[in-house]
Amino acid sequence: MRANKGYPDLSERQEIRHAGELRKNVKAAMCENKKQPPEYKAARKAIAGSLKRYCDRIREPDFRGGESELLVLSQLLQQPIIVYKADKHTNGGEGSAFIPIEEYGTEFKPKKAVRLLLVHLSDRNHYDLLV
Repeated sequence: MRANKGYPDLSERQEIRHAGELRKNVKAAMCENKKQPPEYKAARKAIAGSLKRYCDRIREPDFRGGESELLVLSQLLQQPIIVYKADKHTNGGEGSAFIPIEEYGTEFKPKKAVRLLLVHLSDRNHYDLLV
């Protein structure tokens, strides 16, 4: 999809490195900042379990981000993030349309939003970039 829009495809190694950088920035905002800014309040509420356990888990390379990370990233980037799901009821069940299901960082509109597609896998959820 990225190549079709003129964006270069990332190698698996590059994708892992970029994901690690995002994770590191979220970890710094949530775990290393002694005085938690109020804009991260919603992200702290979205964490399942204790903040300490979360901070231990986010260091691991297999950590999968979710709502709390998207909330923090929208603040760090000062950009809206919109999550979509495929509409399986369009185009004869082929799912060619996308429905917005969640928006983060709405206070940063009218900046162009980062658009993500939520993909349900058998053992976890995954986000793909929509370009």
